Amino acid sequence: MKCLGPLVMVAIVAMLLASIPKASAQTNNGASTNVAGGTVSALAKDSRTPAQQARDFEAATEKIRADCVQGRRIICGRILKILPGGIVVDSGYTNLMRPPLNKTWLIPGTVKTERAANLVEGREPGCVGVGLFFLTDLPKSRSAKPRRYDYVVVQAYPTGHYTYASVGTVQRTVRRFSCTLANAILLNRAAAGIQPPTFAPPGK
Repeated sequence: MKCLGPLVMVAIVAMLLASIPKASAQTNNGASTNVAGGTVSALAKDSRTPAQQARDFEAATEKIRADCVQGRRIICGRILKILPGGIVVDSGYTNLMRPPLNKTWLIPGTVKTERAANLVEGREPGCVGVGLFFLTDLPKSRSAKPRRYDYVVVQAYPTGHYTYASVGTVQRTVRRFSCTLANAILLNRAAAGIQPPTFAPPGK
């Protein structure tokens, strides 16, 4: 009976010692997980100076601008649908760019023209866009407003895609382009979640 006391104490001490490294490892792993999960990146982001935030914003904006300019297209085609936010155009009517039609962006639907046969869209900036486009930010016109089946010839910049009801409940997704570079940059920047830097007021 006297031997049982020390044995019991040894067993208890061994159990305690075995549990200490495990708990420590769990704690360390948990801390590493939190750091990997975004704590470090959040701290790094919050630690940027106002000047660094401004430079990052300007660099991101310039990258978007360059992409818009690189992806610009000449949209020359027939208006198929007029929607509250813009127009759907079937582009590929290259002979709309002939004089004297090229003096205006909006051409009456009575003009004699036809879609270019076997036209393939190129990759270079400013080439003719082929297919359906949703155009926004149209040029202002005091004398006329676009009507269905009129024609347009404009340079436009990519801003993603747009889905609309084509016939009845049939949904169609087409490329969305803006006729102004400034708005194209704003739309693409918003879609990427890039916000202008905000600076705390002095004294806060």
